[in-house]
Amino acid sequence: MLILLPPSETKTPRAHGAPTALETLSFPGLTPARRTVLTALAEVSAAPEALDVLGVPASLAAEVARNTTVLNSPATPVGRLYTGVLYDALDLSTLTGPARRRANSWLVVVSAAYGALRMTDRVGGYRLAMDVDLPGVGRLGPWWRDRLADQLTTTAGAGLVVDCRSTTYLPAWHPTGPVARRWVRVLVPGASHHAKHTRGLVARRLCHDGSAARTPTALATELAAAFEVRLDPPARPGRPWELQVTAPA
Repeated sequence: MLILLPPSETKTPRAHGAPTALETLSFPGLTPARRTVLTALAEVSAAPEALDVLGVPASLAAEVARNTTVLNSPATPVGRLYTGVLYDALDLSTLTGPARRRANSWLVVVSAAYGALRMTDRVGGYRLAMDVDLPGVGRLGPWWRDRLADQLTTTAGAGLVVDCRSTTYLPAWHPTGPVARRWVRVLVPGASHHAKHTRGLVARRLCHDGSAARTPTALATELAAAFEVRLDPPARPGRPWELQVTAPA
């Protein structure tokens, strides 16, 4: 199973420690692409127009300034770096034994800066969204799509793709071919805060309890034990199954 998560704008990076070693990260085939993006990010973040280019308000200017040293800043395990609503609900630190091993294997964060990351990868803090048009690189969603396709298709294998990404991060990878038939997008009615929380709970439930589901229907049946669910088939070939999920009150 491959569970796709968005990153969080809220991060808690370490203040001290060794910097990111790009060559040690998961998906090593992305190393050149990561270096390209991070170098461009550092350069634009030092420019007067940085806030406008990155779509960041003046109140977060300090975070943009930290981008200038992103290649040398202390690295933090991804499972600790990302905080915020979804990751609070995931509560990775309380998953142990087989549940933690499933989380380390199944969870993949789709990142504007790094492409794709596992919970055990160690990276520096950054401020960059997937909808940014990064000078010298281009719009990051389509740019990463070409580079993530082979990596994530191989990772998905013959298993389900449980897509908990937010809309901003969908352009970075669209499963195709046989993988698309096993692509399930998790949708949550209501406000963004509630959607993030519920997606975090779904990811946690799958990692905590495990899953034997090999089809979207079987996945919906498993999750129905903890959530209200409705599974809708793809609107057309190549589109995902849509799993509407509501957490109990």
